[in-house]
Amino acid sequence: MDSVNATREALESKVLESSIASATQGVIGFQQSDGHWVFELEADCTIPAEYVLLRHYLAEPVDTVLEAKIANYLRRVQGAHGGWPLVHDGEFDMSASVKAYFALKMIGDSVDAPHMVRAREAIHARGGAINSNVFTRFLLAMYGVVTWRAVPVLPIEIVLLPFWSPFHLNKISYWARTTMVPLMVLAALKPRAKNPKGVGIDELFLQDPRSIGMTAKAPHQSMAWFVLFRALDGILRVIEPMFPKSLRKRAIDAALAFTEERLNGEDGMGAIYPPMANIVMMYDALGKDENFPPRAITRRGIDKLLVIKDDEAYCQPCVSPVWDTTLTAHALLEAGGDKAVPAAKQGLDWLIPKQELEVKGDWAVKRPAVRPGGWAFQYNNAHYPDLDDTAVVVMSMDRMRREHGAIGYDAAIARGREWIEGMQSDDGGWAAFDVNNLEYYLNNIPFSDHGALLDPPTEDVTARCISMLAQLGETETTSKHVADGVAYLRKTQHPEGSWYGRWGMNFIYGTWSVLCALNMAGVDHKDPMIRKAAAWLASIQNEDGGWGEDAVSYRLDYKGWEAAPSTASQTAWALLALMAAGEVDHPAVARGVEYLIATQNKKGLWDEQRYTATGFPRVFYLRYHGYPKFFPLWALARYRNLRNTNSRVVGVGM
Repeated sequence: MDSVNATREALESKVLESSIASATQGVIGFQQSDGHWVFELEADCTIPAEYVLLRHYLAEPVDTVLEAKIANYLRRVQGAHGGWPLVHDGEFDMSASVKAYFALKMIGDSVDAPHMVRAREAIHARGGAINSNVFTRFLLAMYGVVTWRAVPVLPIEIVLLPFWSPFHLNKISYWARTTMVPLMVLAALKPRAKNPKGVGIDELFLQDPRSIGMTAKAPHQSMAWFVLFRALDGILRVIEPMFPKSLRKRAIDAALAFTEERLNGEDGMGAIYPPMANIVMMYDALGKDENFPPRAITRRGIDKLLVIKDDEAYCQPCVSPVWDTTLTAHALLEAGGDKAVPAAKQGLDWLIPKQELEVKGDWAVKRPAVRPGGWAFQYNNAHYPDLDDTAVVVMSMDRMRREHGAIGYDAAIARGREWIEGMQSDDGGWAAFDVNNLEYYLNNIPFSDHGALLDPPTEDVTARCISMLAQLGETETTSKHVADGVAYLRKTQHPEGSWYGRWGMNFIYGTWSVLCALNMAGVDHKDPMIRKAAAWLASIQNEDGGWGEDAVSYRLDYKGWEAAPSTASQTAWALLALMAAGEVDHPAVARGVEYLIATQNKKGLWDEQRYTATGFPRVFYLRYHGYPKFFPLWALARYRNLRNTNSRVVGVGM
């Protein structure tokens, strides 16, 4: 019997090694010539639809080949319900559906085509395009489909308000700040799209679209706050035309100064699509032609976000090279070997000059004494480094120097650590880009119907920062930063044992992040919060051995984790979480490993159509094409490594 067991274990080990080797080769095959990795970053249909509408707004020459490919993409992602969802196989979303329909009509699809009829019927069945969100209404106002009465008043004079005022640009998140500044200039100038084809979408409304007023209260908004801000909006609507022209000019000049300091070359302000598109339209409204350098450079940057394939094309919301490179390096360091480690080192060496050591970005308004030292998510975004990337980069570099004796990382690690320690919020948590961004009342302004105006501390980013500090040797007893962070996590655990995941979907991602941090910080694996979390993870495993979670779990009426088909990335997170909690021998882990091996494709990687990451809960989701490549490799290699050691304890922060 012992010999039979030994033979079975040897066979399982051989299969596991083969799977790891195949995945390692597959991941290395995506490495760029200079050492970094960058995978596609796909959102929903709104960004490619907006890209098409931007071109027609500006009356740019029609690129029929590109438009045909974008149309193919938009038609493919149309849902069975007739509209367009925010995630693969997701529910109907009004704003996504309106934009996709508008873009397809602009490209030339007949309104009588079956897919357009189905879309129109789905939109009508849900009350019509009047139920579009604020961002969509701004686009429609500039196209003349609705009037400016349908959007909130955004006085450009806001940029002149002092910091002590209830609203200030530095009291909202970086993504809202960079998007709103050029949008406020557009709201002041109220330009009209050139729209040479004269396309409109009146047929999507159940009433005259030019008769509609403001949006209704969003589900997340407090009635009292909303009524107050709606009344303020009404007052501003009356008095805004009376503002002195000299004040308006000063405000527009201030907005331009803000923008031009942060233009960021072809990477764009904030390095994300919405502010970049708004900037191009802003300069157009100001009479700057397509050759005006800030406009031209930003416009070229938008085209760098395109993914163009043989039959389809779409526009990414941004790119993720720093994130992809550091996570891939972690997976390869876990896999080990004479090919994986040098490839990881090449990626980490590429990251060294990407650290921002000079520019004090917007974060410094609340932390003026802290020196810069973070990494951004994108190729370049000096004003907006983020804590999640920085923590993960520091951990990968520290692992490279500790495990392989690599030199040249000490200074980068020290500055990254210093910056993260300086960016801890007062409640013990860490946010993604800012400190103490806790002005929750602002989510009640009419503009914030998306509920994502702020960047408060979250469990997943807090966990990542604790993981980094703990991997560098800090503990609850030696570090106030770690102690306060762990206390924050104790407060935020849900009753069933999970933690919320702000940037990944959702409770599986958050729980993985936190269990890695608690393990590294030295919290006893027998601690009730760890035991409860591990039991919860095992309890939600799917019958096929994998794990999955639906975007619906972000619902406002919190019901916890929502079941979904298994995905490779979410399965990997659950496995890494259980192993961090000391459960490498748990039967659920063995079943999860079997699931990953069984679903590996011929290229050694994994196929994943479902979205497993989050831009803004309930509003905007992401599909990282790299996630089903490096995360499963990481989990399988971790499983092998722990099974081959006596301690069975994860000794790194992720």
